[in-house]
This record gives sequence, C-alpha cells and structure tokens, in this order.
Amino acid sequence: MAIRNIVKIGDDILRKVCRTQLKFDEHLHQILDDMAETMYAADGVGLAAPQVGILRRYCIVDVGDGLIELINPVLLESSGEQTGQEGCLSIPDKYSEVTRPMNIKVRAQDRFGKTFEVTASELKARAILHEMDHLDGVLYIDRV
Repeated sequence: MAIRNIVKIGDDILRKVCRTQLKFDEHLHQILDDMAETMYAADGVGLAAPQVGILRRYCIVDVGDGLIELINPVLLESSGEQTGQEGCLSIPDKYSEVTRPMNIKVRAQDRFGKTFEVTASELKARAILHEMDHLDGVLYIDRV
C-alpha cells in the first residue's frame, strides 16, 4: 500500500465527470487499498478516485464503523434533511454548512464487481453523498 497525493482545489480533474469502472482486478484492489491508507493518514472520513487523480466512479467512506468501498454507486432513495458542517481533503482548512438528505439508499459494486446496497443516515449518509458528488465533478462548496 502507498499514500497517494491528494488533488487540491484548482486542479481541473476535480470538476470532471468520472467514467464507469469496468475492470475489477488486482490493479483496482491496489488503488482502493492505497486510497484507504491515504484517507486514514489524512484523518479523513471519505475519499473519491478523482481526489487521487483517477477519473473513475469509485469512492471509499469510513465514519468510524468500518470501511465501505463504493464502485459505480447510484443513489436509489433519499429522505429527510440535515444541515451540518462539511470539509474536504481537497479543500484544506475550509468548512461550510451544507444541507443534504438525512437517509439514503445506494446501490454499488464491491471490489470484485458484486452488486450490493447500503442504507445510511446522518453522518454516514452525508459522507457517502459528499464522495459521490466528487464522481460528478461537484464539490461541497457548490452546495453551500
């Protein structure tokens, strides 16, 4: 595993729409492992592929209850509303209030290509949606 450089605001890659991940191989597994090491080293709760310079649709989240890898995630349902502070590893030392759904259901694939669904609420829902936004070139500051 290796710690990767985190792309910072101003880099055009953060504003691009990512492509679908089609290969579920050892190369993908290595990148996911590197992303986890990078996220934990930076004291983050999520990291998306474009934040490490890769224009593919995957991200990781860990709000303290275990790592979730979401490949080609799709939001299926959302309900409620919450407003809270968000920050981003690509926008260091800045925080803003953002309103997002309180509860979500997402369908994604795991590192082997198997489809699964995850439901989340509160901080976990916020973190997942924040990372999924990155896959479409959206930053939390766009939602302030």
